[in-house]
Amino acid sequence: MISVKANVIIALAIGALISSVLLAIEPLTDFAFLSLEWPGITAAYLFWGAVGGSSFAGIAISWIVNALTYALGAFAILIIFSALRLLARPKT
Repeated sequence: MISVKANVIIALAIGALISSVLLAIEPLTDFAFLSLEWPGITAAYLFWGAVGGSSFAGIAISWIVNALTYALGAFAILIIFSALRLLARPKT
């Protein structure tokens, strides 16, 4: 069985990948998936004063928050799959 630490690392990688795709696809398609980027955009606006209005810092905050948001969802899915696999294991 995969450990919790491995599940966290996999979930963070999945979250970072999804957040990177959302960040990269916007300039390429000229279309923003705002419903998918909403947690990060909200955090960037909330902390805008803390970062001094820097657009680079705002994008970084947005990317990090989106990555953590999607990592949380991926972690929940991985834990459910691990639990189902544990339950499906034959008992001897």
